[in-house]
Amino acid sequence: MVAENPRRAQIRREAARLFAERGFLGVGVDEIGRAVGISGPGLYRHFAGKDAMLADLLIGISERLLDQGRRRVDGADDPRAALESLLQGHIDFALDESALITLHDRELLNLPDKERRQVRSLQRQYVELWVGVARDVFPGLGEEARPAVHAVFGLLNSTPHSAAVGPSGADHPAGRAAMAELLHRLALGALGAAAETGPTA
Repeated sequence: MVAENPRRAQIRREAARLFAERGFLGVGVDEIGRAVGISGPGLYRHFAGKDAMLADLLIGISERLLDQGRRRVDGADDPRAALESLLQGHIDFALDESALITLHDRELLNLPDKERRQVRSLQRQYVELWVGVARDVFPGLGEEARPAVHAVFGLLNSTPHSAAVGPSGADHPAGRAAMAELLHRLALGALGAAAETGPTA
């Protein structure tokens, strides 16, 4: 694997942070350039423009989640181990990538149609990966599997950034571990409850 250009990675991080804080439409190329210590026009050596940065961020994280999810499932010994591995991977994402979560929630409509369709396709594949594993672990889910998985994503993506756990908070290693454990229990509980409830009328 070819190592990523460090400057491009820095631009990506700062663009994600600024877009999340101020909104895609509220951030200019010059601001992103200042954040990484280069002139705005200098950014064009790495990205074609601001739209390209947003597409790179949203497509990139969608591809990463799907690729990592597939590897986790393929490397698991059984469906329960696959679910545990998927949970761990998504919990790490939820705890470590708050800016990208915000972009997914808020800025997808600012992508051009082609790139937005690509992100949606990747997201659907990631959901279906989870749905297959969840149904294997919780056979009672049936047709409830897909909405249950979406609910788990909502829980995992939003909880770390709306609550602190313990005196250290989620940014401290002890607080992070406590939050990860809480998210793990809540996610499994949500899937189990949906399986016990069965199909809705």
